Amino acid sequence: MIDRATRKARRDKRQQALRRYEKHRQRNLLAKPGAHEFIVVLDHLKAGFNVPKIFRSAEVFGAAEVHLIGIGPFDVNPAKGAFKSVPARFHEDFSPCHDELISRGYSLFALAAGADTPLPGSRLPVRSAFVVGHEEMGLSFDPRAFPDVGRLSIPQFGRIESLNVSIAASIVMYEYVRQHAR
Repeated sequence: MIDRATRKARRDKRQQALRRYEKHRQRNLLAKPGAHEFIVVLDHLKAGFNVPKIFRSAEVFGAAEVHLIGIGPFDVNPAKGAFKSVPARFHEDFSPCHDELISRGYSLFALAAGADTPLPGSRLPVRSAFVVGHEEMGLSFDPRAFPDVGRLSIPQFGRIESLNVSIAASIVMYEYVRQHAR
């Protein structure tokens, strides 16, 4: 059984992380788009480790924005300052995010293990938005309801079913930058 002091220490640590998140979210309002026009869409990811790691990669690769769908507060420390540098947009579900990006001229691509179109050899438009879903649950929406969202896969040769979502997001960002380096 956990003693009272341990419970209090854990509660205090969560409160500190929440205050950090709120402070960085306010600073995020001043964030400027990166060097490239691609956007990363995080669809109902667990708010823990992967979200800040994707922000870190988005900053490194010069993302224009990161859209978060159904994601609550997260520990910003693993982002190494990137959460206050890359503009974040928050949505409750996929449909409004989709509509906004389509109206802005973006082509959307969902990363999915086993998708018919492999990332290598795909020509990515300048205005690309990459949707990554929950590692266990996948995408929160039925892809048939959004036929304009392409599906890309990253070739894998091992026995593990899929890559870690932050690694997969980093790979697609790298491929975009490789194709559109400025």
